[in-house]
Amino acid sequence: MELLKPHDKDLGGGFMVRRLLPAAAKRSVGPFVFFDHFGPATEHPGRVHDVRPHPHIGLATVTYLFEGAMMHRDSIGSAQEIRPGAINWMTAGRGIVHSERKPEQLLNSEYVNHGLQLWAALPKEFEGIEPSFSHTAAEAIPEVKEQGADIRVLIGEAFGLKSPVKTFAPTVYLDIALSAGAQIELPVLAQEEALYVVEGAIELDGEPVPPFAMVLLPEDRASTVRAVGDGAVRMVVIGGDALDGPRFMSWNFVSSSRERIVQAGEDWEAQRMGHVPGETEFIPLPPNLLTR
Repeated sequence: MELLKPHDKDLGGGFMVRRLLPAAAKRSVGPFVFFDHFGPATEHPGRVHDVRPHPHIGLATVTYLFEGAMMHRDSIGSAQEIRPGAINWMTAGRGIVHSERKPEQLLNSEYVNHGLQLWAALPKEFEGIEPSFSHTAAEAIPEVKEQGADIRVLIGEAFGLKSPVKTFAPTVYLDIALSAGAQIELPVLAQEEALYVVEGAIELDGEPVPPFAMVLLPEDRASTVRAVGDGAVRMVVIGGDALDGPRFMSWNFVSSSRERIVQAGEDWEAQRMGHVPGETEFIPLPPNLLTR
């Protein structure tokens, strides 16, 4: 069993995330080149963990909440409050700027934020596409009960269901809830797949999986997942076709061309990538922008 273990990252102000991708042992799973698990974290009145305006190129951000809320705004004029169960897909393409902040009506409220932020690298032919933003409401995501599991097909096709979320390459993203003791067989759904346990304890094909580890699933056979212990399990499955070539990744930029990343850094430093309406702040370009 091939495992990817998380490493903790402080995004500022004590806002910690568990980062699974990119990893030294595995740079991507299908199109996904970035995987952060944040929370559960309590947001207190008057205290915010806002993400100021920052740029992206060559990728799509995929935001999914289990609890809480955040406000998305971007340089093409999108303004969307993100709530649990919805899929929010932002295509950066040739370049976009966005911010993620505490919704105004919750500034004086206490609540829990808990979710996942993924990046999908765009196929080479779409790296320079015009930026866009798509919100798919929670009630539009197809769900099914299968083998004692509640399955939401966030992206792609699985268990006889198809998500309405549009992608640029074959992609799979499932949210699966297992009751205590339940077991499910996961068929092969894509060229590359991985499973991540959000909460609870599981065995994969009879082997225990450590908390907050990502497991690379076999390409040639189904896998059996069983919830162990007294609690329920929440997990996600991600994957898709392998990338159409290597990707350079630096800061918030992803590209098949290192030169394009350098250019994006110069454009951001010169503030040529657009502005988010109503925003006056921005995250400055890190020194010594290098690929990683």
